[in-house]
Parts: sequence; structure tokens; C-alpha cells
Amino acid sequence: METTYKNTPISYTSQGTGNPLVLLHGFLESKEIWQDFVVELSAKRQVICIDLPGHGESGNFAEINTMADMALAVKAVLDELNITKTSFAGHSMGGYVSLEFQNIFPTIINSLVLVNSTPQADSEERKANRDRAATLILKNKRAFVSMAMSNLLTPENYKVFKSQIEILKQRALQFSSKAIYAAIKGMKIRTDHTELFAKFEGQKIVIAGKNDPVLDYNTIKAIAKDCKAEFRSLPDGHLSFLENQTELREILHLID
Repeated sequence: METTYKNTPISYTSQGTGNPLVLLHGFLESKEIWQDFVVELSAKRQVICIDLPGHGESGNFAEINTMADMALAVKAVLDELNITKTSFAGHSMGGYVSLEFQNIFPTIINSLVLVNSTPQADSEERKANRDRAATLILKNKRAFVSMAMSNLLTPENYKVFKSQIEILKQRALQFSSKAIYAAIKGMKIRTDHTELFAKFEGQKIVIAGKNDPVLDYNTIKAIAKDCKAEFRSLPDGHLSFLENQTELREILHLID
């Protein structure tokens, strides 16, 4: 299915009825990452999976895709489906977009789940890394995508999930270099939403991988405690939807 935002197609799927749940993918991913979760989850509720701008089958509309623009694209989908209250679970960048959605539309979200994500803004070091990544993507997309995907898991798990990672890489290579660049720049300038997350009064869950190469596990655990969010620990890396699928599915079933 498809709607438009800024005259640009935004692709999504919707399955099941009642008590909606929006699933948002991360950077270099698409709504396809949720395929194995939707069948079970949609048996009990409506599950909406959205390709964020510049990803999957959604178009790209800007030189920089801010988290706010991505959140507004998500709102366009919800408007198309006549949804006024829903819960969100976002993986990595999808978590950033979920928090920005809560910032813009504070009365819509019932429950908010951050999967391998953080409400914090980028550190100065991380911003510098984003700039280097943005430069590389314009020079050599294939090299960038391969490197970026490889850095999301431990070397051991990269071997275990090599065939699945290859599928993710091939999908990501279909995205335009400009779209990937736009997302990198958007993540770099995103707002720190730690205080917003702390003040959110609905159900909130933070899911972190003990061996996540991207996000420091102990930092995420401390953020969850400070924000009075339920903390769920998983044993592996940054791709919990792949590495710890069974455990993540059980957690998603707990969303009100």
C-alpha cells in the first residue's frame, strides 16, 4: 500500500484489526525486517509497517531527511488509515523517528518501545563519524553499505547470520546514495529526547543488546532507569530483530 508525503510515495503494509502497533525499521533497513513478526502480532491487533523516506519502496524528497520529516511521513500513513491512537516500536533510527513523532504529536502514542535505540542525541565524535560516512556513501555506496552492515554485529554473529546480512545488504544497495546520505545527515542533527522520553507517561520499554557494537549497553541501561522505562536485555548485537528474534517477539507481544 502507498500514500504520499511531500508529493513522494510512502510505502506501508497494514495487517490485522484493532489496537494498532506501528513498527519502524532502522537505517539501511526497510519494513521487510518485520516480516517474521507480523503474522503472529497481527493475529491479535493491527500492525503497520512503514518504509521510512528514502528506504525500501518509499521515495526520497530532501537533501537531509530530518527525523521530523520522517515522523510527518509516518503521520501521513496513520491519517490514510484513520488511526488516531497507536503504539510504536522502532529499531535504531526507527526509535529516533518514534521519539520525534511523540514530540510533534504528544497525544497519539500509547506505548513506546526503543529497540537497539536511544533518546540521546549524537555525541560530537558520533557526528564526526556521520560526516565521514556521508562522504563515503557518495564515493562508494557498495563499500559503505558492506562496512555499515558488518559493524552491527559481533564477528561471531556476522558468520552465523551471514546469509541474512547479505539479503539486508542487497536491499540497502537498492536505495539511492542521495537517500542514504539524507538519512545520515538527518540522524546527525536529531534532537536529544531524553527528557521527552522520561516524561512520557505511557508504557515504555528499552531493549538493548549486551554485545551491541553501536550503542553502549550500560549507558542504555542507565538511560532506561533514569527515564523509568522497563529495560529488557538481550544477549547479542544491534540487530535484535535478527539475532534475538524469539525474545524480541515475546517482548513485542507485551505492548499494550
